[in-house]
Amino acid sequence: MPPRRPLAQLPTHEVTNTPPHLGDQDLWSQDIVLQEGVLREGAAGSVAKLAQFGKDAGRAEVMEQADEANRHAPELRAFDRYGMRINEVRFHPSYHALQDLAVSNGLANHAWRNPGPGAHVTHAALNYMLNQMEGGVMCPLAMSYAAVPALRTTPDVAEDWVRGLLSQRYDRRDIPASEKTGLQMGMFMTEKQGGSDVRANSTQAVPDGAGYRLTGHKFFCSAPMSDAFLTLAYAPGGLSCFLVPRFTPDGARNRFYLQRLKDKLGNRSNASSEMELQDTWGILVGPEGRGVRTIIDMVQGTRFYCAFGSAALMRQGLLQAVHHTRHRAAFQRRLIDQPLMQNVLADLALETEAALTLSLRLGRAIDEAEAGDARAGKLARIGTAIAKFWICKRAIQHAAETMECHGGPGYIEESPMPRLYREAPVNSIWEGSGNVICLDVLRALHKDPETGEVFLEELSAARGGNRDFDQALARLQQDLPSMVADPASARHLSEQMAVLWQASLLIRHAPSFVSDGFCSSRLGSRWSGVFGTLRRDAVSRALVDRVASV
Repeated sequence: MPPRRPLAQLPTHEVTNTPPHLGDQDLWSQDIVLQEGVLREGAAGSVAKLAQFGKDAGRAEVMEQADEANRHAPELRAFDRYGMRINEVRFHPSYHALQDLAVSNGLANHAWRNPGPGAHVTHAALNYMLNQMEGGVMCPLAMSYAAVPALRTTPDVAEDWVRGLLSQRYDRRDIPASEKTGLQMGMFMTEKQGGSDVRANSTQAVPDGAGYRLTGHKFFCSAPMSDAFLTLAYAPGGLSCFLVPRFTPDGARNRFYLQRLKDKLGNRSNASSEMELQDTWGILVGPEGRGVRTIIDMVQGTRFYCAFGSAALMRQGLLQAVHHTRHRAAFQRRLIDQPLMQNVLADLALETEAALTLSLRLGRAIDEAEAGDARAGKLARIGTAIAKFWICKRAIQHAAETMECHGGPGYIEESPMPRLYREAPVNSIWEGSGNVICLDVLRALHKDPETGEVFLEELSAARGGNRDFDQALARLQQDLPSMVADPASARHLSEQMAVLWQASLLIRHAPSFVSDGFCSSRLGSRWSGVFGTLRRDAVSRALVDRVASV
C-alpha cells in the first residue's frame, strides 16, 4: 500500500489517493518498443531527430493545446461581412500551434524529403508520437503525405504542387498557392449515393481549355482549408482524378461551396465538410478513365496513417491507464498490484506492442517497395489493408478498456481518455470501413496469387518459434484457398492474417515473455477477444513496464 500523502487541503476533507498530473512525456526515450522497431526496420539514422521530437511533442503544453483544439471546434465562415463567398474555416489558435509543430518537423513529408532506407519508418515514428497527443491535426498531414505519389503520375502537375507540399513552413493564409511558403493537400471522393462505392459518383467533368469544369457534390471533405484537393469525377473518358485548387490560375476563388461542417463524434479539431461543385475548375491527374488507379496510391498512404495512428492511440491510452493504476489504491493495494488489473494491463500491453511492431514493419515494406523491390511492393499492398483493418478495429476496444481502468475519473472530459475514445473509431471508418478493407484483401489475393505466397513467406520466417503459432499457420495455409473464394469469410481471413503476422514479428523480434504471451492468448484455444483473460503464467509486470514506462 503506497503512503497516503495529501495532495490538497479542502474545507471538508483532504484529497488523497489521487494520481498526480502526468506532466511532460518523453515519447521516444520512454518507448522501448518504438526504439527497437525503428532500429530494426532500417531507420537508425533518424534516432537523433526522433529523440528530439519525442521531447517536443510530449510536452504537457501540447496535450493542453490538443484539448483546447477539440473543445473549440472549427467554425465555418462561408461569407465575409460584405456577403462575398469565401468558404473559410476558422480554427482555435491551439490548432494552428499543433499544425506548426507538425509541419516544421516534417510530419507531412519526411519520407519524400529524405528518400532511402528507413524513410517511411521514420515518417511513421514521427507521426506515431504526435498522434498520441492529438489525432485531429493528423488528417491534413496524412493527405498531404499521401498525395505526392498520385501527383507524380503527372509531371506537369507535380512540378507546380509537390515543391509546396515538401515545405516545412506552415502557412495558414487563405491566398493562392503560388504566393504561399508551404502547401497542404486534401481529398474528397465519397458522395451521398455511393459512399465507398466511388464508381457510383455522379460528379461530371467537362473539358475547358487547359482544364476541366466539375459539377456535382461531395459528402465528406476533410481539411477543407487545404490549398488543393484530389477528387474523382466522370470525364468523357470515364471516372478520372482531378486536382481542384482553392484559387484558379488567374487568382480568383474557385467555384466550390462549403455547405456545412460535420458534427462528428470525435476528430473534432479537424474540420470535415460537405462541398458543392459548380463549374469548378480542375486539372486532370493521370489519364482519363483511370481515376481510381491514379488515386489508389493516395488511399494506400492514408490507410498507412490509419494503422500507426490507431497504434498511437493504444500506446497513449495504456500509458494513461498505467499512470492511474500506479498511483491509485483500493482494498489496501495499489490497483496495478491487484492480480486482475495486472492481467488487463498486461493484455493491453501485448496488443499495443503488436500494433506498433506491425506498423513499423509495414513502413519497411513501403521503403523497400519504393526502392524497386517488387515482392516488398506486394507485401505492402496487401499488408496495408490487413494492418488498417485489424489495428483500427482493436484500437476501439482497447480505448474502452483503458478508460475503464480509470473508473469514473476516466469518463470525465477533463481526462484525456474521452478524447482518445472518441478518436478511435474514425480510423476504422476513414478510407474504407471494415468490409471494404477485407474485400480489398481478397481482391489482392485474387488479382495476384504471388501476393499470397509473399505473405506466407513473411509469416513462415517465424516457424518453429512457438507451437501455437505453428499450428495456426498450418491452418491458415490449409484454409486460405477456400476462404479467398468466399467473400463472407473475408473478415475472418483478414483477422487471421493480421494476428499471425503480428505473432510472427513478435516471435522473431520481441522478448519471449511477449511473444509467448501473445501467441498463447491470440492463437491458443481459449481466446475470447476480451482484454484481461491471459493465462496466469502469461501475466507479467514486465509486459506493462516494457510498453508503458512513465
